[in-house]
Amino acid sequence: MRQIPLGRVATYGQVATLAQLPGRARLVGYALFRVALPQDDIPWHRVINAQGQISQSPHRRGSDFMQRQLLEEEGIVFGDRDKISLQRYGWQPQILESIVPPSDP
Repeated sequence: MRQIPLGRVATYGQVATLAQLPGRARLVGYALFRVALPQDDIPWHRVINAQGQISQSPHRRGSDFMQRQLLEEEGIVFGDRDKISLQRYGWQPQILESIVPPSDP
């Protein structure tokens, strides 16, 4: 997750696949739930669901709102139904970031 650049997001499934755990998106979610906030420097907030949304859960104890705030501070804009454009902000590790920067609004 530390490879996901500022202003970009990845999906739980994408992270699972990159970790050689294809189809184990929920496992990634469970692991991120264990990140100690705010002490850890893991950019957990840059991982969202495949629909381009923050996965809501009462078990996250308010970190849903923190996640949105952190993403907005990085310049990520939420659209209709609180979705993030994966086409615009999605991280593609095989593409050099300097060639495909996030689009201007």
